[in-house]
Amino acid sequence: MRILSPSLPARGALALLGLSAAVAHAQPVPDTRVGLKAGWFDAGEATWNMKLVSATPPSDAFLSKNAPDARLKNSDLAFSGTRVFQGNYSGWQVWDIADPRKPKLRAAVVCPGSQSDVTVYGNLLFVSAEAVAGRVDCGLEGVEAEVSKDRARGIRIFDISNIEKPKSIKVVQTCRGSHTNTLVTDPNDPENVYIYVSGSAGVRSNQELEGCSAGAPDADPNTALFRIEVIKVPVKNPQAAAIVSSPRIFEGLGEAKRHGDAPGDRRERPEGAPMRPSVAGRGPTQCHDITTYPALGLAGGACSGYGILLDIKDIKNPKRLYAAADTNMSAWHSATFSNDGSKVLFSDEWGGGSSPRCRATDKVEWGADAIFVRKGDSLDFRSYFKLPAAQTSQENCVAHNGSLIPVPGREIMVQSWYQGGINVFDWTNPDKAFEIAYFDRGPVDATRLTSAGHWSAYWYNGYIYGSEIARGLDVLELTPSEFLSQNELDAAKLVKFAYFNPQEQPKLVWPAAFVVARAYTDQLARNSAVPKAWLDGVVTQLASAEKAKGSARTSALTALASQLDRDAAGSADAARVRALSDVVKQLAQ
Repeated sequence: MRILSPSLPARGALALLGLSAAVAHAQPVPDTRVGLKAGWFDAGEATWNMKLVSATPPSDAFLSKNAPDARLKNSDLAFSGTRVFQGNYSGWQVWDIADPRKPKLRAAVVCPGSQSDVTVYGNLLFVSAEAVAGRVDCGLEGVEAEVSKDRARGIRIFDISNIEKPKSIKVVQTCRGSHTNTLVTDPNDPENVYIYVSGSAGVRSNQELEGCSAGAPDADPNTALFRIEVIKVPVKNPQAAAIVSSPRIFEGLGEAKRHGDAPGDRRERPEGAPMRPSVAGRGPTQCHDITTYPALGLAGGACSGYGILLDIKDIKNPKRLYAAADTNMSAWHSATFSNDGSKVLFSDEWGGGSSPRCRATDKVEWGADAIFVRKGDSLDFRSYFKLPAAQTSQENCVAHNGSLIPVPGREIMVQSWYQGGINVFDWTNPDKAFEIAYFDRGPVDATRLTSAGHWSAYWYNGYIYGSEIARGLDVLELTPSEFLSQNELDAAKLVKFAYFNPQEQPKLVWPAAFVVARAYTDQLARNSAVPKAWLDGVVTQLASAEKAKGSARTSALTALASQLDRDAAGSADAARVRALSDVVKQLAQ
């Protein structure tokens, strides 16, 4: 294990925004996100290279009638078939998205517990519970006693085989509750799924749950701090779900140095005070979020002051490979791998999501994404990317949840920024990420800071779904632009998931299709990486082969693939030419 603390050379404003000079003009001028009208369901909207397909308000059970209510905050999303599961601090909702233009409510389950992050597998739904007032029976009366068998802090498991009438199966209790949870599947173990639990609340009394201790590790080696929990869930017998390990992935890490507040915000906390205090300076005690990539046997943990790379080949016993620290990061929040696993992007939830951190006066290095290149078992910092449009002091805004968009040959990501809206950016080049699309609304309230905006935004089977804290569920669709062609979009839509839990990252694989090949030729044209005459010839041959049938098609494609293989070595974009050749070879089979 090594610790990285990048020393940053001086950079210009464009580089800090993740923009090269060549694409600095990309965003509309003036930026249409600036100066939007405030409002709850009538706020001004701005879109660029994407369109709003539908905006569905919360169901009656999760809608305050007069104004946004902090108790009814929507949280994260999970997907299964034509259903999207939306967590809420007071429970969860299920939407039928068979027609994304008209989502239909299938279930609204009131079950307070905070923050009710959701994951789904088959007929099982897993919901995080952390609040001390959450009850096992989902009752609304809360729990007043300091020690109570009625308190639910951990993972709630529901049977959703009848979606209109979900049944509570079990609560797997944990010492610190569950702030977030990550469902992990093991291709070698189809009988079970696993849940990585990240709990960030205080440790409960051992009188309430045996074995819980908040002691320092040298005084109590069984302390509930400095660890995560791994829950094993037998798919056919979920009542037997139980904690099977508590890996101490933070062992040996000291307290990471982090920046304090911006000058205008230092009245909130003393200068230099950490966002989440460590225990006696001993370093991180929990992760906020863990993203697993089972196909590569890796995970990325956003853990207090560190971005942690984990080996999860043995899913029950994850082990730390590397820990990256950066003084420009405050509250490491989540992780996203590039599809090939060569890069990792960590988001920084500076201010905890409830503060305005995208103002013109805020540093662009703070509350941003930090992009790292993976070198074996280590991480090498490369650049930051932050929402390039300044937001007001009435809008909570900072980097938050997002996912990859399956465009072959590129790393394109959609991400939420709370009241900064949703944006889409390209980070194929880890040194020069740049924005290519956005959607935003004005603040909920123009006179005061109110919690709202997009908690998460994910691509799922052709559309972007956004969980809006105060306004409900948004469905958006990307449109072709100079940065993203129709062929690339059509190729992305070929990737279909049966289910999707964003914190379990799937390996993106594209079927053999002519549109995938054309996506690569579009990219070669956009990047001006090959001679135009050569590319025109390739495009012509590809079109001719597509029109041919049987052996004539096979012969044409085989000849084209041979040419591409020969020419790749001398190309300025050899990797993309080889990727194009691979698609052509698949089409020839």
